[in-house]
Amino acid sequence: IYIVYVDDGSFTGLFRCRRRGFGKNPPMRLSGRSSVLQVQRGGVWKTVCSEGWNNWLGVSACKQLGYSRFVCSSNPFKTECSSGKVTTLKCLECGSRPKYHTRIVGGNISKPGQFPWQVSLHFNSEHLCGGSIITSRWVLTAAHCVYGFAFPSMWAVLVGLTEQPVHGAQSLAVEQIIYHAHYRSNRLDYDIALMKLATPLAFNGFVEPICLPNYGEEFEEGTVCWISGWGATEDEGEASVVLRSARVPLISTKTCNQPDVYQGFISSWMICAGYLEGGTDSCQGDSGGPLAYEDSSVWKLVGATSWGNGCALRNKPGVYTRITQALSWIRQQMEVSNMTSCPVSGPDPTKVWPLENLRLVLNQVHHMVSMFLQDTHN
Repeated sequence: IYIVYVDDGSFTGLFRCRRRGFGKNPPMRLSGRSSVLQVQRGGVWKTVCSEGWNNWLGVSACKQLGYSRFVCSSNPFKTECSSGKVTTLKCLECGSRPKYHTRIVGGNISKPGQFPWQVSLHFNSEHLCGGSIITSRWVLTAAHCVYGFAFPSMWAVLVGLTEQPVHGAQSLAVEQIIYHAHYRSNRLDYDIALMKLATPLAFNGFVEPICLPNYGEEFEEGTVCWISGWGATEDEGEASVVLRSARVPLISTKTCNQPDVYQGFISSWMICAGYLEGGTDSCQGDSGGPLAYEDSSVWKLVGATSWGNGCALRNKPGVYTRITQALSWIRQQMEVSNMTSCPVSGPDPTKVWPLENLRLVLNQVHHMVSMFLQDTHN
């Protein structure tokens, strides 16, 4: 689809189908807490006005954004359109916990339905990393979980569970694995990946997607978020049998880059969360899992568990991939995959890779980060 004309400096809501050979679709995004639809033209983002807008166009726009469905659109008043109305778009019911009862209190052991977007990523039938459901076909995780092992046949995504090992849990095959092209195992940036499921999920209250934030949304220092996963409860410890969770406040990049914390290594692709005094943190096995924030009863994915120096150490909070920084990449992968399915380049997917090989790689990444930070500090 593409925009037909411009009205008072903003795009109107008139589209028409793109014919083969007429060029690529213009970039789209949802902006701000209201999910205002914007389209890029000439490097400038323009707001889509309400004139001529209808639900069919909403379906088309959602598909271009990588979603398989359309929920609704509305036209709130804004001064940048001649009609006084812009287009907001909702492509997915997300961020809700319909099966979680808040009367359950106490402890850090998660209850069924408390984090329905949380998944367990199994490699050769064992839990290795976490992830977050973002649509019925897509799971978001960390690139370091799959780098060098991005062959779908060896992975399974388990959903709707709180305990491991699981008997009878819903397990889904993986059709495609995509990690950011700039990620490398000897770096800390661009630590994000997507898994496309072979079959769509059925949402039932215990399995639900979490909302992605929109462009322009900021999560301020001190905002309290939740982390969850089956990771170790101490550094170099064993993975947890039960899904655990904890509240952690966001830490500013300025604070996290201080000499006694992470010495300037926190980039725009990263966000820190935790306590400088230590004691609460994500750990090995939690990688790729969600850093989630509840915004007016709607849960949003702020980060994906990425790295840290040890677990719950003083002045070494958890570091997460900043989802707002990765939105363009996420949308692009989902849109391209919706248009065509391409095989993932990498090792031969028919070759059986021992689980210990991947464990060794993940441990080496963890050790590399610790040694890298120690060498730099010294």
